[in-house]
Amino acid sequence: MRKGEMTRAAILDVALDLASRDGLEGLTIGLLADKMNMSKSGVFAHFGSREDLQLEVLKLYHRRFEQDVFYPSIKEPRGLPRLRAMFAHWVKRVSIEIASGCIYISGAVEYDDRPGPIREELVSMVGAWQSALLRAAQQAIECGHLKAGTDAQQLVYEMYGLILAVHHDARFLRIPGSVERASVGFNRLIENHQS
Repeated sequence: MRKGEMTRAAILDVALDLASRDGLEGLTIGLLADKMNMSKSGVFAHFGSREDLQLEVLKLYHRRFEQDVFYPSIKEPRGLPRLRAMFAHWVKRVSIEIASGCIYISGAVEYDDRPGPIREELVSMVGAWQSALLRAAQQAIECGHLKAGTDAQQLVYEMYGLILAVHHDARFLRIPGSVERASVGFNRLIENHQS
């Protein structure tokens, strides 16, 4: 990488940490410049606007989510092994994010009723993940690992609900054992639908 690319990557890393902690709306060029010991214009030169910076942070978060959760999971055989891996990697990531925060979740709260490019990007990313989960659930049904009558969309909805509960109970309420409860809940959910 050239120096400019390295600086941009370093800025994005710090910006991602700040956005995870303070939300995308808490991310400002001025705050980032202070953290980087740079001038505002120096940071601004790498991003055309605050919104461009926020979008790049979202894209970086999404790439890391894919690297940590999606790509390791698709190495597993189709069907229930892959679906289990997706949930396990997802829970592992959420358990790490308890200290910092999940940009998908905080972004949904910040942008649920705010139209614009940031909301659209968030919706697209979360939608892509839900589609991947739905495909894996449908494959588990097709492979005969789950009952033929299983509603794949309902299954994904309940999986998503478990993750939101972990994030809420572990991060907000600080209830010990929340991560383990999600795994128990997922196993019970799968047992109810197994052939």
